[in-house]
Amino acid sequence: MNTQKNMQSQPNTNLRLEQAVIAGLLVSPEAIFDVADRLQPDMFSDNRTGFVYRAVLSLMASGTAVDMLTVENEMRRLDNGLYIQLNGLSFLSDMLLDVRSDAHIRIHADELVRCYTLRQLVNELKKKETEAQLPSADVTALLTGIEDLAGSLRDDMGGAGFVFTGENDADIMHNSVMCNIHMMDVAYKRNAGRIFYSSSACIYPERNQMDALHPTTSEDSAYPAGPDSDYGWEKLFSERMYMAYYRNKGLDVRIARFHNIFGPEGTWEGGREKSPAAFCRKVAETPDGGTIEMWGDGNQTRSFLYIDECLEGVRRLMSQDAFMGPVNIGSDEMISINGLAEMVMEIAGKNLNIKHIPGPLGVMGRNSDNRLIKEKLGWAPNWPLSKGMALTYRWINEQVQKKNK
Repeated sequence: MNTQKNMQSQPNTNLRLEQAVIAGLLVSPEAIFDVADRLQPDMFSDNRTGFVYRAVLSLMASGTAVDMLTVENEMRRLDNGLYIQLNGLSFLSDMLLDVRSDAHIRIHADELVRCYTLRQLVNELKKKETEAQLPSADVTALLTGIEDLAGSLRDDMGGAGFVFTGENDADIMHNSVMCNIHMMDVAYKRNAGRIFYSSSACIYPERNQMDALHPTTSEDSAYPAGPDSDYGWEKLFSERMYMAYYRNKGLDVRIARFHNIFGPEGTWEGGREKSPAAFCRKVAETPDGGTIEMWGDGNQTRSFLYIDECLEGVRRLMSQDAFMGPVNIGSDEMISINGLAEMVMEIAGKNLNIKHIPGPLGVMGRNSDNRLIKEKLGWAPNWPLSKGMALTYRWINEQVQKKNK
């Protein structure tokens, strides 16, 4: 109890609010879709609520219904020792009596993210204060470090749902642009040499990607501009800003538009994973003959690029002097989302059913047009998607097996 009092007395902590969020999720499990994009387990100051939240996210990722029984079972599976130490969900008993709905859960989650960000900022600034007191302190390096810190903390407040809801566009535009402004300014002032800017296929106009079988993503099709989200608009604006620094200040920059990069060692659970990792996890977790879920009818199309080929593309772009970009770095092997799921099943040797459910779809079709990269770099990605997916499935299946031990 003293530990809880000490924790509550620390700045930027709110244990009651943390418990209210968890109680709201237990009362209305569907509310997880309102907060999972922005709130992560390590953002809770109390390890108890963070542990329960981790169990809820795990259930959501596996498609399991969330209630008090399934949450306690998942807590046992994740860490039985900690579950016993906490005596399950008993520490939430009072809050469960008070919370009747999830009416304010988004507001509460935003406040928890804000508190977490401030705690991180305080901790890092304390480190900077210690460094600043050293006789050998480098003022410029310390100031740059603080700028980098601000950028990284802004990134912590993102996530796909945060980006694409439309409710956070002002923050997205401001924060992303400021990160790029700082990067360009420091690179220019320090004469950093050649730098790389990773743009996105999200800059392409929505109107050119409504036909699932014949999307248009040639580099010159970006104008007249019309991205389907403010995230895409910001990426396009930052491209222009980097090019302006090149024209007016001589900043040596290379720009690439990435198309759905995937591979082992990436995020594979928790709601922020991309489609290849999500289907690898679902197939690995589901016994033969079972059912996995998919947003939409699965007819929307995409192309996916394995991480090794992405890095090779960046290396080639950065090592030549004649071409700044922007240029697509992506695969031109287009596949439907149904086809992607079926490919993973074949790799796993499983026969599964697909349950199509409502969910965000994005544009109907997107595929990398690789004519320009072939012309300028004499190269384009050529790995078959199945090769990269086999490597990715093997790694994710290993993670699932480790998690289930």
